[in-house]
Order: sequence, then C-alpha cells, then structure tokens
Amino acid sequence: MCPRTGPVDRLRERARAAWGDEEARALPRRYVRWGQVAIVPLPERLRDRFPDLGGWYADALRVRTVLRPRGPVTGEDRVPDLETIHGGPTETEVLEHGTRYRFDAARLLFSRGNTSERARLAREVRPGEQVIDLFAGIGYFALPIARSSPSVHVTAVERNPTAFRYLVENIHRNGLDGRVTAVLGDNREVELPHPVDRVVLGFLPSAVPWAGRAAGLLGPAGGTVHVHLVADAAGGIPEAEAAVRSAFGRHRAEVDGTRSRVVKAYGPGRVHVVVDARLRPTGGA
Repeated sequence: MCPRTGPVDRLRERARAAWGDEEARALPRRYVRWGQVAIVPLPERLRDRFPDLGGWYADALRVRTVLRPRGPVTGEDRVPDLETIHGGPTETEVLEHGTRYRFDAARLLFSRGNTSERARLAREVRPGEQVIDLFAGIGYFALPIARSSPSVHVTAVERNPTAFRYLVENIHRNGLDGRVTAVLGDNREVELPHPVDRVVLGFLPSAVPWAGRAAGLLGPAGGTVHVHLVADAAGGIPEAEAAVRSAFGRHRAEVDGTRSRVVKAYGPGRVHVVVDARLRPTGGA
C-alpha cells in the first residue's frame, strides 16, 4: 500500500513538477485553517508564484480565501498584518466545543493554541457566578463561560469596534442574549458592575498591568483573577506567579493561592502562561 499523504505533501509534489525541487522544498509545512479561510506563511522568495500557489492552496485545503502573514501582530488591539493571495471574503466561522465564533480572519486574531484553555476556564466557573472579561475580543472566553451554566452572567468588555461587532453577533448566534452583556470601550475607563466573583485578563504579552483594575472589581469575599502573560521558558510558571503576586501586592490585594499552567509556546524560549490567582477576602482592594 502507498502511504497516505497530506495536502502539503501533494502541494510540494505539484510544485516540484512545475518548478523543481528547490522551490517545492520552500513551501511551508505549517498553515492554519479557519472555516473557509486559510493562513499560509509563504516565504517572500516565492512571491512570483503567489498567484498560482494561492489557487493551489485553496483547492488543497478546500477554502475560498488564502491569506499570508506580512508582518507581526501589533498594538494593544493585537491587529494582524495579512495579505490576500487568493479569493476575497475573509469573514469566516469556527465551531469549537459547541461554541460558534464568527470573525474576520484578516482583521482579528484567533488562536488554535488557546483551545484547551477556553474549555478549561469554562469548567472552572461555578453556577451563579458573575464574571467580567476585560479583553473579550469576539467572545473567546466570554462565550464558553456563559454557555457553562444558564445562571452564569458575563460582562464582556472590548474596545476594538470590529471585534466588538463580532462579539455582539456571536452572543446572538450562540443564544446567549441576556447572559452576556457586551460593553464597548477601554476597560480602564468604562463603568463596570461590581462586585463580581471572577475576572478574566486574557491579554498578551502581559495582562499584569491590569491587576489593580481586576482586584477592584472583586467584592469583600474575594474571588479569582485569571492573568495571562508571557514568561521565559526557563523560568516558566514560577516567574509568572512571582510577577502576578507582586502586581496584586502593589494594590494591597492579598493572594490566597495560585494555580498555573503553560497554555502554549510563544516564540523561541518563551511560553504563554495563565495564573489563576485566588484573592482572599479583605474588605476591598
């Protein structure tokens, strides 16, 4: 029997037949596919081949649009820099653990590496909790949290108008009207309900600067804050936990305990860590 080959292997064979072995080997192994959109990190040296390759990838991956990263993600709004090499429509939809996410793949991020963390966090939330997500995006964490129990309510804050539009749409598409309240604005300035039981700080490379804001939203009974940040792989969890404890300490919020995990790799020698910090009852931060 002949071994089964994946789409990249078949694309390389096609490129080898058309242009030779050197250019075939330049095709990347990695790609991501979000519904009808694929993102392929094609090297600049193949730019003359992009018109052909775009159509080839669309056929092989069964998508309508192929995008290519052009530069790094930038700014607090984490805006990707992508170019279209095939097709046109960049709006797509992903179904993950029963949650539907619609978004524009050319203008907004969606990370496959955060899939397990989105599911884990939803399991952490208890029925009846009041939760605030200070970096809601299109509803990455807010939607699965709200779906975890009909008695959970999430206030989802997002300042990027494009992401906010999809957040509102996704709330409706998932039947969560009344269980998720979308707030448009800078989370440092908008008025938010308090006290709450739990705050999600899902911002990279570090949500540590928002520790004080999160602590102030918890009530006298304390609560849990989920802080995302990037740490050196060598220091990992201890480094991340030390940074989080120090940040809360500066705001007179006492950490009763932490539980942390590495979410995914984040570039060479770096890891994405989430620290679940339990703040003890203090009568206010």
